Parts: sequence; structure tokens; C-alpha cells
Amino acid sequence: MDPSKIREKIGRFRILLMGRANAGKTTMLQRVCKTRENPEIYSSAGEKIDAAVLMASIERGLHDINNEMVFRSNPGFIFHDSRGFEAGGESEFEKVKAFIANCSKETRVKNQLHVIWYCIPMDEASRPVTQAEINFFSQCDTGSIPVIVLFTKFDALYNDAYEQLRSKGASRVKAEEQAPKHAEESFESGPQMTLLYHSQDIRRPPKCHVCLPNMDKDDADYGPLIERTAGTLDDEVVEQLFVSTQQTNLELCMRYAVER
Repeated sequence: MDPSKIREKIGRFRILLMGRANAGKTTMLQRVCKTRENPEIYSSAGEKIDAAVLMASIERGLHDINNEMVFRSNPGFIFHDSRGFEAGGESEFEKVKAFIANCSKETRVKNQLHVIWYCIPMDEASRPVTQAEINFFSQCDTGSIPVIVLFTKFDALYNDAYEQLRSKGASRVKAEEQAPKHAEESFESGPQMTLLYHSQDIRRPPKCHVCLPNMDKDDADYGPLIERTAGTLDDEVVEQLFVSTQQTNLELCMRYAVER
């Protein structure tokens, strides 16, 4: 099906964003949508919510996961934020599960949840995987909705990788050059991967993961996130919708067009 007809029929690609406060979620979305502006917020009925009213609700501890975040730079994406669940409250967790379950029951593709991005920041070295995340991956049935773990702020691991390389005799220049690759290689065989993919506590592991460093920079490379997301989508129509919606990766769009 022609991508323009898919967008006309289905509308927009819907993503649930999860993760702790200060996990770099908004910054990451800004990179994906090529903007420095904050998103506009709409109710589930499509009514725009005033920023002051929204902030007042947040300050009172209120948050509605059904609200839709849309960036004007790329309105083809709809983002939902699970803010509040990571605080550990049982009621927030139940709201997340109910939201996912309701989206799974939707028969119309445009109202379905297409993917879940779960952000885990790597600048919190003492405990990168919390009980809230263990609870989600052990108790939350996402059905056919793929879950991708985004290890944000991954560049926080580069200093340790640099020191490890220096201790093995690498020069300052070599250690600095090789630190990103060494950090990712060490991480892939580390305890976080074992917990997420091979632990008995995790009954519903993520579909895949991606490491995202330097998302605070304008030239940040979010290409791996786009490619991993496209690769997890089993429905060809939804996959084409995603590829055509993310307007910034022309190479990926061309490759999928050739493959199809």
C-alpha cells in the first residue's frame, strides 16, 4: 500500500513512553522529532490542554496517561507518557496496565498502541534497573505490542570505559577513541542484560534494546532507535506507517521502499 494512503487511512503512529523522571525522555523525543520545542498536549477527545493547567495538575500529583503529546515538527507521532508509575504506586501501575489492555482491544489500527519505549537512564550507576521495571517486565502483559528498552544517557558509562582502557595500557587518545565501543561491549555482557533477558524474575522480557548516548546534542545519532523500532513491527502496514512517519531518516525510508 502507498505510504501516503496508509497515513490517510490510519493517521498517526502511537507510542507509549515509559521511564523514570529525569530519564531524558523529552530530550530524546525532541531529537527524534527534530525540534527544541516542547510538545503540545491534547486530551483523548482531541482538545488542546493549556500548559498552565497541565502544570497545575502535575503539581497536584495528577497525570492522565490518555493525554496525547504531539510535536508540531512531526505531527505523525502521538506519544503517551506513563509519568507517575515509576514512583512505585500500585494505582499508577494498574492505570498503565489498563491503558495497555484497552489499546490492545482496539480493532481500529489508528487507536491501537503500536510500540512501547521504556527508558532506563544509565547515569544512575548504583541501581540502573529498579523494582518498578522488574514489576513491569514480570507482570504487565503487553500482548502483541513490542517493548523496546532505551538505555538513555549511555555516555555516562564512557568515563569508566576510558579508565578501564587506560589501566590496560591504552594511550589517552586511544582510550578516548575506543571508550564508546568498549562501554557498549562491556554493557552487553553485563548484569543488566542478564537481568532483562535471562532472569527468572522477568517473565516478559523486552523485544530488544538500544543504547542512546548524547541525546542532549543536536547531532545525536538516534538512527539505531528508528531501525530497531521498525524491525520489531510484525504488521507490514504498521511498519510502513512508522517508516513513513519518521521523516528524518531518509536512508531507512529508501531501504524499506526497496525491500517492499
